[in-house]
Amino acid sequence: MPRRIFFLFSSLIFVTTACSLLEGPQRPVIPTPIPTAVPFSAGTVNTGELVFDPVSSVVPEVDPDIASLLNAVSQQQLMGYVQTLQGFGTRNSFSATERPDFGIGAARLWIYNEFLRVGNGRLQVQQQPFPLSYNGLLAEQQNIVATLPGTSDQPGIIVIMAHYDSRRDDIIDGVSRSPAADDNASGVAMLLETARVLSSRTWNQTIVLVAMAAEEQGSFGARHFVQDAFLNEKAILAAINYDTVGGRSGISQSISLFAPELNTSSSGELARYYDLISGLYIPTFPITIINALDRDNRFGDQREFIRANLPAVRLTESEEDPSLLNSVKDSWELIDYAYLQQVTQANVAVVANAIGAPAMPAPPTIAPMADPGSYILTWPPDPTAAGYIISFRPVEAAEFVPFRFVGINQAGNVALTGYDPNVTYAVSLAALAENGRISLFSPERLVGP
Repeated sequence: MPRRIFFLFSSLIFVTTACSLLEGPQRPVIPTPIPTAVPFSAGTVNTGELVFDPVSSVVPEVDPDIASLLNAVSQQQLMGYVQTLQGFGTRNSFSATERPDFGIGAARLWIYNEFLRVGNGRLQVQQQPFPLSYNGLLAEQQNIVATLPGTSDQPGIIVIMAHYDSRRDDIIDGVSRSPAADDNASGVAMLLETARVLSSRTWNQTIVLVAMAAEEQGSFGARHFVQDAFLNEKAILAAINYDTVGGRSGISQSISLFAPELNTSSSGELARYYDLISGLYIPTFPITIINALDRDNRFGDQREFIRANLPAVRLTESEEDPSLLNSVKDSWELIDYAYLQQVTQANVAVVANAIGAPAMPAPPTIAPMADPGSYILTWPPDPTAAGYIISFRPVEAAEFVPFRFVGINQAGNVALTGYDPNVTYAVSLAALAENGRISLFSPERLVGP
């Protein structure tokens, strides 16, 4: 899917600056808008032009503070994490648990302590035990859960995950060497580096970073995490799974993102958000969105969230090498750490926006107007927001189409005109902060015939 990010302003044409961390400003000229967003008051619909207050109106743009965090992502740190995880010999779910230098027990203890070390005193780290019964064997497993609490009282959490276990051809072989550098020490390295970088700041929304166990036997760790979240009434707003993201020399400098039922699902909406934010901060590292749960006949931890009707996506490197899968050849020397750095930067940009912007808005109430193709949107504005993005996407379009914007002074009651009355649209909102950060989009609501 080609990356296209269009920002439309009613009756105005803007040239804005897209910041590439590698190549400098390069955002294209914004095209002239077609539909017009018009503020209105109860009983009176203003059909004139929408005039933006230059004080309260904001545009989506690169936040310099988030950009500085992206620049702080370290290739050396990422390499060190991968080397350490490989050094435990194997991380098979049925490997040793008592040895300090070998097996799954040593690996999960190190991950736990590493979260504490990089967390700047802000991360709350827990072991989440659960039993694994597989092929007649029973072994206790542990997800390692690191929570960075938000400062607001907004409910809900954003989950970032990567599994840390490994396997060879024999799925219960807990003795043979299994370096599993790309699959999936690379994802855990990304997780730890994200924790290190984000823990240097405070954020509005709570984020939970999870090193998942027992993925190779059937995503058991993710299943336990989701069940526990439901039992403890934790609302999961978004879940992002990183699995095999290390890259190799010579592969395409992009990353694949999997989201099922792309046009109509909450996972598809999360995929579009990921592409939008990543493209704003790292336009040189594009996202290829694939309309599928996962690769053919494969699975990942994100499926447990999707099975529970939660928005979740999986990211994996642009070109996998089947010869490395579950192989002793999957070693740290083959990983492209510049590639893994970009994956981590994309994650930091997306997550920092989601947890640093105002809270995800509630879906707007949508009412048709007298003129076909015209609608009135109402919603309770967030006093901490500086404005809102309105997405009016034809439901058959997998990508975002041009947005409409309103400043906070016009937010809450908006009339949209000029749409095709024969088309069904998926409508959602995102809140904008003064610094340009973009919240998660509200759940989509359908309007049309």
